[in-house]
Amino acid sequence: MFKFGNPEILYGLIIVPVLLVLFLIAVYQKKKALRKYGDFSIIQHLMPFRSKARPVIKFILVLTAITALIFAAADPQFGSKLEKVKRKGVEIVIALDVSNSMMAEDIEPNRLERSKRAISRLIDRLKNDKIGLIVFAGDAYVQVPVTTDYSAIKMYLSTINTDIVPKQGTAIGSAIDLAVRSFDEKSKLEKALIIITDGENHQGNAVEAAEKARKEGIKIHTIGMGSVEGAPIPVKKQNGQVVYQKDNQGNTVVSKLDPEMLRKIAAEGEGKYTRANNARSGLNAIFNAISKMTQKEIESKVYTDYEHRFQYLLGLALFLLFIDIVLLNKKNKKFLKFNLFKTGV
Repeated sequence: MFKFGNPEILYGLIIVPVLLVLFLIAVYQKKKALRKYGDFSIIQHLMPFRSKARPVIKFILVLTAITALIFAAADPQFGSKLEKVKRKGVEIVIALDVSNSMMAEDIEPNRLERSKRAISRLIDRLKNDKIGLIVFAGDAYVQVPVTTDYSAIKMYLSTINTDIVPKQGTAIGSAIDLAVRSFDEKSKLEKALIIITDGENHQGNAVEAAEKARKEGIKIHTIGMGSVEGAPIPVKKQNGQVVYQKDNQGNTVVSKLDPEMLRKIAAEGEGKYTRANNARSGLNAIFNAISKMTQKEIESKVYTDYEHRFQYLLGLALFLLFIDIVLLNKKNKKFLKFNLFKTGV
């Protein structure tokens, strides 16, 4: 099993394309400056000892060394031992609405982004529970199966947007049905489903689906994202311009929260309904309700005894820098005298 001890450091890799662009600009500017003195092909003959490959090789060595240093700082680790671990918890599935209406900005920065942040904070509070993630719009899809790997949930959560589901709409009933199938049938753990949506249900079977889920022993909690007054739905065009979605008559579409629908679903699922706003996400009340559920023993296999492997990357980086500074530095007099192709007199 492989993981990074400090994965946030990998954001530093953004410097690699930046340095590449700067290098290409520097090469272009250098050629442009030489052209001021005459034809570039003629000037090249006046500089017979100028190496074309040396700057490129030096840059590749430095860039590779920087990349290796960033990966080394992220602390790559390999799990060397797989063990069974027993702990107590419950099973949770989160169904997240990713329809276009979730881009409305009546909750800052928008409904979807606020939902993702709330889910991330919920994951931080979990300890021994299993959790899965479903996304839905016109259809529902399992994004992450029920797991104890919280880092995997967070990784996939960061990639979620409104384009992830091709069919638009808000099929809450389909999301509930899929969630029921996503839970481990053989598991004896208490089960909870958290639905995060603006409640604009475009199918009429959501309450019936909640009733079926309750009979399967699944409690359903709902979080309403948005306001009852509603807000227009921003649409970003290819040229970067932002306009608002309109209906067939040319009127601006205003997406409004439907709290009554979400209350009915939560009531049928013997769960709680709460509404998010700019001050709170609504997850605290639901988390407290979940924490009161009967926690049963979970057996899972996890990797232990992780071994650090940053030393190899650090050694590679130092070796590349050594080559760059010493062997390829034309100002180093000792190595200038060394010529592999020199013939005897």
